[in-house]
Amino acid sequence: MEAIRAGRPLDKVFLVRGIADKTLAFIASSARSAGVAVTECDRRKLDTMSLTGAHQGVIAVAAAREYCTLEDILARAEELGQDPFVVVCDGLEDPRNLGAVIRCAECAGVHGVVIPKHRSAGITAAADKASAGAAEHMLIARVPNLTAALQSMKDRGLWIYGAEAGGGSPLWHTDMKGPICLVIGSEGAGMSRLVRDNCDFVMDIPLRGKVNSLNASAAAAVLLYEIVRQRHE
Repeated sequence: MEAIRAGRPLDKVFLVRGIADKTLAFIASSARSAGVAVTECDRRKLDTMSLTGAHQGVIAVAAAREYCTLEDILARAEELGQDPFVVVCDGLEDPRNLGAVIRCAECAGVHGVVIPKHRSAGITAAADKASAGAAEHMLIARVPNLTAALQSMKDRGLWIYGAEAGGGSPLWHTDMKGPICLVIGSEGAGMSRLVRDNCDFVMDIPLRGKVNSLNASAAAAVLLYEIVRQRHE
């Protein structure tokens, strides 16, 4: 549904045959209204087609996802008359984590997400599904060099913030108003050394339990909504 709402080019929608479901009927009606062919088939065919193994009775065959440029993201902020708000994912290799971060970012009003071309998950079917449709509305740039992208944002007046367990200033005491780029580190190693060296500020999320770290997408949610809180004070 989010792909249809976003105007994503779809070649065909496949629906499981013989199930009277209001949600599936609504998807079929919306697809036909958008000029997309709808085909009913048995569940075994959908099981074979599904890349995630969790198709819920419907699969859309979509055109390949196009990545944008960093300039496109900054231009969106300018068009909206807002301070740029960008998220950089430094080596997230689990597509479900990447999708969850994109979902948080879209909900928080981020203008775009930047991912590296190498050693990172891309916008696969699993990432798109984990984003719950948010990837259809988010500008996503894939860059060959993250440090060069960070330097380019610095040159455009953005402050670069990163988070690291046990390092930096406490999150609640960090001023994050104005043009900002937030770096989310990888699941295991966190931020790479070169990326960390390019951060203007490094923050620490206070942890009160016995586990010493948060999942990348959970950390992203905490960080993003502290930024939202400060931007709307």
